[in-house]
Amino acid sequence: MEFDLESQPEIVQTIAGYAVQGYELALSWLLSPAAWSQFGLLIVAYVAAVLVTRRMRPALARLLDPGASDSIIAQSRRFVAQFLPLLLPLMAYAFTGIGETVVRSIFDSGAVIAFGKRVFLFLAARALVRDIIKDPFLKLLGRVVLVPVAAIYALGLLDTVSELLSETVVGLGNIQFSLMSIVRGLIAGSILFWLGQWSNKQSATLIEQQDQMRPSIRQLLLKAVEFSIFGVAFLLLMNIMGVNLSALAVIGGAIGVGLGFGLQKIASNFISGVILLIEGQATVGDYVELDGGEAGIIVKMTARAAILETYDGRWIVVPNEDFITTRVVNYSDSGSANRYEAPFSVSYDTDINTIPDIIEAAVAKHPEVLNEPYPPDCELRGFGDSGIDFAVEFWVNGVDDGPNKYTSDVLFLIWNALKDNDITIPYPHRTIEVSGELRTRSE
Repeated sequence: MEFDLESQPEIVQTIAGYAVQGYELALSWLLSPAAWSQFGLLIVAYVAAVLVTRRMRPALARLLDPGASDSIIAQSRRFVAQFLPLLLPLMAYAFTGIGETVVRSIFDSGAVIAFGKRVFLFLAARALVRDIIKDPFLKLLGRVVLVPVAAIYALGLLDTVSELLSETVVGLGNIQFSLMSIVRGLIAGSILFWLGQWSNKQSATLIEQQDQMRPSIRQLLLKAVEFSIFGVAFLLLMNIMGVNLSALAVIGGAIGVGLGFGLQKIASNFISGVILLIEGQATVGDYVELDGGEAGIIVKMTARAAILETYDGRWIVVPNEDFITTRVVNYSDSGSANRYEAPFSVSYDTDINTIPDIIEAAVAKHPEVLNEPYPPDCELRGFGDSGIDFAVEFWVNGVDDGPNKYTSDVLFLIWNALKDNDITIPYPHRTIEVSGELRTRSE
């Protein structure tokens, strides 16, 4: 077949050349006894693989089924069992490989059977993405990358496409990339990103289980592991893409200048966050109050800021630098107890000498009130306009917040104790004096 394509674009001529080669190859296969024998062998191999798979797969499924067990061996068996959909294409590939030796020894040719083997590998890749991979990101990566690459390989064009991508070069300043490097970088970067996320999650789970460590040390380890994992992933990605790291010196210098001028606060907050994690002055779960009035429970600490959750459910983002440069009150440091007081009054006709024993005994019944460092202490505070003022001081392990209503509970105990002992809680009294004569309205 000959066509005059000299007037057509180069890409059209290239595609036409490949089409002519494919046509001539298919024609040679159709007219070749060796090719027909190889086609027959592929069919026999596939049928044999189907028959063997029908018998082996149920038996393997029963053998690998661990039941309700959750041991390491059971998890390993479940992991292996999920690859059973690959049994058919891999068995067909194996049988074809056995027959390939015989065909090559007879006809000294095996192009057709090699094509069949590549097709079986394509089917295996397709089954892997469709039936085995469950992670959404990996499944998407398989559909976009693995299956198309397997299809190109099955058609025997992988080397040609790779050479074409390697010869096409793009530039970014002083750095030169080939399209193959970019493709490798995208694929490797996606895989390294997923591996980094997975390993970071596993490391975080392991570190969080170490209850003997201080929370601040656990947070510091989490950040160190996260930075280490993604730092190594970045270096590996640059190496895979073939980028000379010395070429990044200019970029590193620019970043240094940026840190020196525009990114001072970011650098300061990052270093302050590291200091906080090392010293443990404030960590996740602590209730803190800053000099600027911000108060809440630290729910998350990032490289730049700490996030406080207030009692009304709002989140406040506080830069790490504020914890270093301003006064911070930590009500939860090292699990220390906190002291609160509940004020009350009694009427002037009360025997005040009995009040401390009654109130201290009542408050001590609260399950959260501590005897250490001090038991409940009822004190006389003064003589008010309407009654005698008292206050009871008590210690608890925690913060009097929305979930923990310690002061409210203690006031209920005080009220009930005073009522049980017939002690009156006064209310304001006012005396009104009227000057002059009182006049009544005549009807």
